[in-house]
Amino acid sequence: MTADLQAWVGREIVVRDELCLAPAFGLAALLDRAADGVKRGSALPCGWHWIYFAPRAAHSDLDVDGHTRRGGFLPPVSLPRRMWVGGAIHFRQPLVLGDTVERRSTIASVQEKAGRSGRLVFVAVRHLISAGTPIAIDEVQELVFRDPARPGEARPGGSPPPGDCHWRESFRTDAVALFRFSALTFNSHRIHYDHPYATQVEGYPGLVVHAPLTALLLLDAACRHQPIGRVATYTYRAEGPLFCEEAIGLHGRIERGSMVLWATAPDGRTAMKAKVEWAT
Repeated sequence: MTADLQAWVGREIVVRDELCLAPAFGLAALLDRAADGVKRGSALPCGWHWIYFAPRAAHSDLDVDGHTRRGGFLPPVSLPRRMWVGGAIHFRQPLVLGDTVERRSTIASVQEKAGRSGRLVFVAVRHLISAGTPIAIDEVQELVFRDPARPGEARPGGSPPPGDCHWRESFRTDAVALFRFSALTFNSHRIHYDHPYATQVEGYPGLVVHAPLTALLLLDAACRHQPIGRVATYTYRAEGPLFCEEAIGLHGRIERGSMVLWATAPDGRTAMKAKVEWAT
């Protein structure tokens, strides 16, 4: 790895946003959830902070994939394909709808690895979110940058499901759901809405489901199946992509003080694993 990429470790950016009601109403609609609790002064549901702090890059600053050109806050990784693959969120106290909040983001690490499909560069970004003091959310997101797709490259496979589940649900994605989530998060990554680009340039078999959408579906289901208790920590890891028009299987197993979660593709492979730990 070049020293130039390591020089980005420690780079920081601070943005502020208001937790206004419109995005929360939109996410409730996307998830088919009642919006009774969406009102000023109410606690923002866990994970819903992802629909705030929208990217603010000018259109002229976007790269061919729809993301902001690298070399500003994110390091100038030359590998073309980018995915959000996992993370960990520590919920220290609730965020409140209507509040003005601050997110302080720092490049925590940059690591280069070799995978079966070629070179990989992992970038970890730490976010500290607060409405003043103390910190409400301490989060690390992990991005991966990959080589171009190879002709005939197999669809990545996940590990076997982690065991029996206590509950299961299903969520069928379609182009409208992916568009609405892209709009809510102002995510202009073309793999989520531009079918020719996703298939002909990045080599996917179809539009790609956003990893944070899958993570949110799992967290939302976990909170509904364990309605008492506060989420203390949520960790998640994508093991392979999910694609538009597929029914995503959502599964959960209740354990002492926690819930193990996983999402599956129609062929049964595990696409994401996650875990909720409840506050004592």
